[in-house]
Amino acid sequence: MPFKFLFVSYDGLIGDIAWQVTKEGHAAKYYIEHAEEREITAGFVPQTSDWRAELDWADVVVFDDVLGHGKLAAELRASGKLVVGGTPYSDRLEDDRGFGQSELKAAGVNIIPQQDFTSFDDAIAFVRGSPNRYVIKPSGEAQNIKRLLFVGEEDDGRDVTQVLQDYKRAWSDKVKEFQLQRRIMGVEVAVGAFFNGKEFVLPACVNFEHKRLFDGEIGPSTGEMGTSMFWSSTSPLVKETVLRFTDRLAATGFTGYFDINCIATGQRVVPLEATCRFGYPTINIQMDGVLSPWSGFLAALARGEPFDLRTRRGFQVGVVVAVPPYPFDDPKAFRKYSEDAVVLWRRPLPEGVHPCDVKRTPEGDWLLTGSSGYALVVTGTASTMLDARREAYSRVKAILIPNMFYRSDIGERWVRDGDLLQSWGWL
Repeated sequence: MPFKFLFVSYDGLIGDIAWQVTKEGHAAKYYIEHAEEREITAGFVPQTSDWRAELDWADVVVFDDVLGHGKLAAELRASGKLVVGGTPYSDRLEDDRGFGQSELKAAGVNIIPQQDFTSFDDAIAFVRGSPNRYVIKPSGEAQNIKRLLFVGEEDDGRDVTQVLQDYKRAWSDKVKEFQLQRRIMGVEVAVGAFFNGKEFVLPACVNFEHKRLFDGEIGPSTGEMGTSMFWSSTSPLVKETVLRFTDRLAATGFTGYFDINCIATGQRVVPLEATCRFGYPTINIQMDGVLSPWSGFLAALARGEPFDLRTRRGFQVGVVVAVPPYPFDDPKAFRKYSEDAVVLWRRPLPEGVHPCDVKRTPEGDWLLTGSSGYALVVTGTASTMLDARREAYSRVKAILIPNMFYRSDIGERWVRDGDLLQSWGWL
């Protein structure tokens, strides 16, 4: 029986999965709140300007964010609507870093020493009094400005105090609360799984994010430039991370994707943060790693039903293809250099190309839209990480967009990280 899905977004981040359910023969409507992003996925998915007016029409409502979406999802769920989305608890878990760390600790997960601040001067004094390597992490809405995350390199914290002084001058109007987290050296790895309101639907997704703009983890932090991943049900990584949150998420009725980003060492796994929503570009890559129909899977999550999630063996690699001004916020630059640029294909439209900030014309052309320059996610999947990389980059080379750029090393560090995780017994 066909379903009717209503997708609700702040910035137009779930158009790809909305498009997928329509390709599977189901109906979808897509609401994007922020006006400058509303053309995203136009021509791929029918859009609506008032999501509440569509509630009687929709069988399943899918939310894509925190920052209040959990509250909306919980209200609809309480009214009897089928919902994929968070709760006020999961919103706070991600938006309030201090609360998130306390909940991780209460769930029995080792946490990294950290301190919350509302004053840049207090934070500077703290670093000078306790010199070390720290990571600066804005809380609340400011954490969506990914380039404000700063990873310290100096043992005495000199670079962190300098950046805090810069942020005080330039960002004090937007960054009202932030966290200093002690930097732990090891392998950064994330573990995520879908939750149906009662339990996790396994296998889980073990993934490796590449956040810096340039190859070799150089340059400013971005939302993300690519991810490599595989699926696992029984590894110690899964047991020591997301599965520890089963009771807490069940108590609040959470449905959707839940991820914990960690640092693994030879002795322990310590969490960096929780993500209580779809990840980006994670969800685009997962769409190639999951063999089950997404429409049936989303409906089962919303109903709280068990689901036999079938996933590919081996590895998936996803590469973000971007244009200026990404990763910076500069709508004027986007309009000047990138708006309405045509996505050209050197050969017939390849598989594994996922539209992000793109619209489609009646003639079938893909045009860049929105304001960020986050254009496409291009994926590859194979039995080895090397072959998955080769497939992804072969597809990237079939694409031509003026001023496009991407990292060429997504998945390369698996050779080191995979060996370490295996030798430490986490895989």
